[in-house]
Amino acid sequence: MTVRSGSADWYLRRLSRMGPREVGGRVGDTVRRRRWRSAPPSCPDVSGARFTAVLPAGALAAVPPDAARRLIAEADRLMAGRVTYFGVERDDLTDPDWSHDPRTGRRAPAGYAFDVPYRDEDAVGDIKQIWELSRHQYLTVLAAAYAITGDERYAERVAAHLRSWWEANPPLRSVHWTSGIELGIRLLSWVWVRRLLDGWAGAAALFESNPVAREQVWHHQRWLAAFPSRGSSANNHVIAEAAGRFAAACAFGWFPASARWRADALRLLERQLRANTFLSGLNRELATEYHGLVLELGLAAVAEADAANVPVPATVRVVLLRMTDALAAVVDNRLRPPRQGDADDGHGLVLDGAGTDRWASLLATGDAVFGRLAWWPEVTGGDVRTPLLAALLRPYAKVASAPAVSRPASRPGHFADAGLTILRGPGEIWCRCDGGPHGFLSIAAHAHADALSVEVRHDGVDVLADPGTYCYHGQPEWRRYFRSTLGHNTLGLDGGDQSVSGGPFLWTRHARSRVLAADTSEGGVALWCAEHDGYRPSTHRRRVELTAASGELRVVDEVRGGPRRDVRLAFHLGPAITAELVGDRARLTWTRDGEDRSAVLDLPGELSWRAHRGESDPPLGWYSPGFGRKEPATTLVGTGSADGARGFTTVLRFHG
Repeated sequence: MTVRSGSADWYLRRLSRMGPREVGGRVGDTVRRRRWRSAPPSCPDVSGARFTAVLPAGALAAVPPDAARRLIAEADRLMAGRVTYFGVERDDLTDPDWSHDPRTGRRAPAGYAFDVPYRDEDAVGDIKQIWELSRHQYLTVLAAAYAITGDERYAERVAAHLRSWWEANPPLRSVHWTSGIELGIRLLSWVWVRRLLDGWAGAAALFESNPVAREQVWHHQRWLAAFPSRGSSANNHVIAEAAGRFAAACAFGWFPASARWRADALRLLERQLRANTFLSGLNRELATEYHGLVLELGLAAVAEADAANVPVPATVRVVLLRMTDALAAVVDNRLRPPRQGDADDGHGLVLDGAGTDRWASLLATGDAVFGRLAWWPEVTGGDVRTPLLAALLRPYAKVASAPAVSRPASRPGHFADAGLTILRGPGEIWCRCDGGPHGFLSIAAHAHADALSVEVRHDGVDVLADPGTYCYHGQPEWRRYFRSTLGHNTLGLDGGDQSVSGGPFLWTRHARSRVLAADTSEGGVALWCAEHDGYRPSTHRRRVELTAASGELRVVDEVRGGPRRDVRLAFHLGPAITAELVGDRARLTWTRDGEDRSAVLDLPGELSWRAHRGESDPPLGWYSPGFGRKEPATTLVGTGSADGARGFTTVLRFHG
């Protein structure tokens, strides 16, 4: 059964995952929203506002030429009115309609923000499409192009779009005032737009001397102070809210409440960075793209603190250091991290053009701020954001209050608290094994039903792939598929998921996993074994072995205890893989850098195997390379039964 966000059933299920404190906070939010309808807060009149959080001299000169060329090419595309969001190409960016969804053609209704049913695609359109443009991260790209070239066309376009947005979206009067993460990221974008336009004659008139801009900045911060993400929703959203509010209070500290907002936001940011991060450094949502988002937001917030000489608790820098080391540890040889959990292509701060590697950029910034360790992968190329952030951020070693931190002497492969294990083998074989918690907090909003799933790459090519996310709102059958057990490289029983969904961002019962053994040594046989209880009274146990000498990967699945059960074992191949299935053997072929590669996948003979590709009713055999995009890919599905008598063995052998 599909439970739509906003339905009565959804509200009841959502309420069941809240504690008393969260319920009380949300009741207070409701009262405040009703009060603001008739008596909205009023921005104080301030004069003499100045902007001093400028880039240090020489920062722009440190931008690598290749990165500058990519940035300018992207800026010119934006100037021509073209942009692509989530697979939808737009050509209306010269004069955008801020409430229009180009995917469905719908337009979000105007009116009091908290009356807009933004979760209802039939009424509003695809809210992700509408919100993305108004994060104003394309404006930071245009502003960066101005800063590097001095071409005032870029600055004038930024100014025109900001004035247009402010006029179309007065405080509390549109869909852009409904979600805190959007307000937080938008504030961070405005801070960087003002910083990058500092050499332009019209910058002050656009921002600090403009009462409309000051009112917008004030109302954004007031909104975020009043409506923080709470309790079961305190995930990456609250990090974005705190980071944006803190950045604005540092750079736009023009108001009587600025000092209080800055202190409150910093306390919230410190507390939530710790709460959202395992001690190993991995993000607790176990959704890799949100690890990247939180790391970007954290680094940007600390950059504002350092620029404003605001002391930051030592724990903030320590968490960001550990997150950076963890990222360096889990990427493959092509600097691609796991494709685990939800991913919506969200970024904290965008200053680069298309073709810039997000993960390489984060590692480059980590190197500049924390210093790279000997085992870190090499990062080639450059980006715009790293030298500009590094110009503001104090190197960790030079921060007097920064404690000495024990960092890994060699590349870690097993993250016990997160239940994530990376096995590595010859020929750049990379294998992620998932034996961690189902997700974060009581709703596990960005989790997938993927317990004990594996993800295997060869020289960066997805061989056994995690299919990705594809969508959030408006397409429930696709949302359900991409987060289902069938949608991952794991075993399912009786046609059901390991965990029980209560809505597109809500799980009402979580499978519990535990890792029984993990040996990530690369010289002999790397080993991982784990089990979960999602199919009680039965237990699914999986053992993975990667032999260094041969590069052979062996996966053994067992169903222990309980009655005889129907079994469905899925292996999703990457989009570059061609598969020829004969009986229980699949020959896999692909090309990498002009060279032909191949492997053989021997599947359990106890099951009956079929290949599926690009099926829609129901969905099966798809790969999502990014949010809003999907393409056909081969999925091998074996069906049969299990009575606990023996396991199911799968062997993957690479041939070059």
